[in-house]
Amino acid sequence: MSVKALDRQGRWRNKIVGFRVSPEENEHLNKLVKLSGLNKQEYLIHRILMEEVTVNYSPRVVKAFRNQINEFSELLRDAQPVDKETAELMAYTIDLLQKLREE
Repeated sequence: MSVKALDRQGRWRNKIVGFRVSPEENEHLNKLVKLSGLNKQEYLIHRILMEEVTVNYSPRVVKAFRNQINEFSELLRDAQPVDKETAELMAYTIDLLQKLREE
């Protein structure tokens, strides 16, 4: 059996929650997680509990921002139609960048 571990707040996390997602949903979720700087578990817990996600800015997160912005610029440069999911990701990225600018 695995060793019991406490999280940062000293809580036991011994319950498993699992669910299935489509490949598209997984890709979208992975992009949001990369931009947050959190691991997937922490990100999902914050979102489910409707807590504000505090971005942990690191070189990895800055690289994810850069890659995402480059992807957006290619979409806009080619004048491709933007789907709802991409528009939400753009809004989320802009919101995070504004918060970074305020700090």
